Amino acid sequence: MMRVSRQVKVGEILLGGGQPVWVQSMTKTPTHEVEATLAQIRRLAAAGCEIVRVAVPDREAGLLLGRIKEGSPLPVVADIHYDYRLALLALEQGVDKLRLNPGNIGPRWKVEEVARAAKDRGVPIRIGVNAGSLEKNLREERGRLASAMVESALRQAEVLESVGFADIVLSLKASDAPATVEACRRAAEMCPYPLHLGVTEAGTAWAGAIRSAVGLGALLLEGIGDTIRVSLNADPEREVQAAWHILAAVGLRRRGVELIACPTCGRCQVDLMPVAERVEAALAQVERPLKVAVMGCVVNGPGEAREADVGLAGGKGQAVLFRNGRVVRKVPESDMVEELLREVRALLGQEAPGNDEGGNADAGR
Repeated sequence: MMRVSRQVKVGEILLGGGQPVWVQSMTKTPTHEVEATLAQIRRLAAAGCEIVRVAVPDREAGLLLGRIKEGSPLPVVADIHYDYRLALLALEQGVDKLRLNPGNIGPRWKVEEVARAAKDRGVPIRIGVNAGSLEKNLREERGRLASAMVESALRQAEVLESVGFADIVLSLKASDAPATVEACRRAAEMCPYPLHLGVTEAGTAWAGAIRSAVGLGALLLEGIGDTIRVSLNADPEREVQAAWHILAAVGLRRRGVELIACPTCGRCQVDLMPVAERVEAALAQVERPLKVAVMGCVVNGPGEAREADVGLAGGKGQAVLFRNGRVVRKVPESDMVEELLREVRALLGQEAPGNDEGGNADAGR
């Protein structure tokens, strides 16, 4: 069962309240470079990003947010640290959402002023608690990192609520996945706000994606989470790709090709690793949800290939193609990648499929 949170509106996106788990990322270009930032936002949108966050380090960047918002195909979130006046400026520039860090934004009256301005404009605020910038006194008082993060978020939420502001989103992030999971579980039990999930400063593309999958996957499988960002030391498009893989793995959303590939073993009679890589590269731009299997094992290959929308089970010198659970034909090993791609294109309506040999279950033996 999914936790049904309070709902807020980010641009045209309804967040929380049983809506899909949305995919977010953050630009890594200097915000002052408007065209470069917009170009990256467009690439993120093409990769499947649905909400984008931009850093606002100074007034110069804040004054350019209007141009970025005007040219962005995605709702724009202004990331604010230290100076509450930058939040007020971002609101004037028409951003769709604010992200404030309670660990460094300053006295209560500053937060209240931002909340009143956001309320007037109907703009939600994400209270973003990061372990690395947590209020020192809270960590000392609470001892446990997760408890301190939740306390920090809820204290800040109380400040916003005290001036009648309720369009609140919470995020509680640490580079430690178990601490992140514990904090988000506690917050989910204690408050109605939608939760943005992420394991912050997770690492490089490979290690960071794994760490994020552990933390985000655990929460999503429990029905916790309304938006996600996979934070990687890599191009932001990689963050978006990883996010979609995580959502697909937990059965929540699918976008593009889900490739099932045999890990290979001593029974495999075809050089399958380069085959899988070629197929993955060829289908990287497909947006329609599709399950494709590339198998080389007589034990699991035919079964896995049948479960996919399109699949192949390789053998000695040949492969059997499957489409929608049925055998369609045998092809020579040298042609199997192109023939598999041909079946995918046919399923996408881009060309006619190959000849169907009748779907005989024995054809794969």
